[in-house]
Amino acid sequence: MYAIVRGGSRQHKVTEGDVLEIDLVEAEIGDTISLPAVLLVDGDKVVSDPKGLAKVKVTAEVLDETKGPKIKIVKYKNKSGYLKRQGHRQRYTRVKITGIK
Repeated sequence: MYAIVRGGSRQHKVTEGDVLEIDLVEAEIGDTISLPAVLLVDGDKVVSDPKGLAKVKVTAEVLDETKGPKIKIVKYKNKSGYLKRQGHRQRYTRVKITGIK
């Protein structure tokens, strides 16, 4: 059985026991969070209607907070002496899927 859940602004395909990185969630390490399901596949049965998905619970345990790779942003304009450098590292929360019910 697997489910497609929404983690922040992205969707992830998960099964029980998977470890994945989702967008930052305001939770302490060791807390249990609930992720909203978008689609559920259980063998031959596929659940995608909102009434059926309201009954589905996908729980996850928060393992860690991490950062993604550094993205370098450079803005440059020729012949004017304009050069601007900027960097960004996206923050993620690493979670382990503990149950799909």
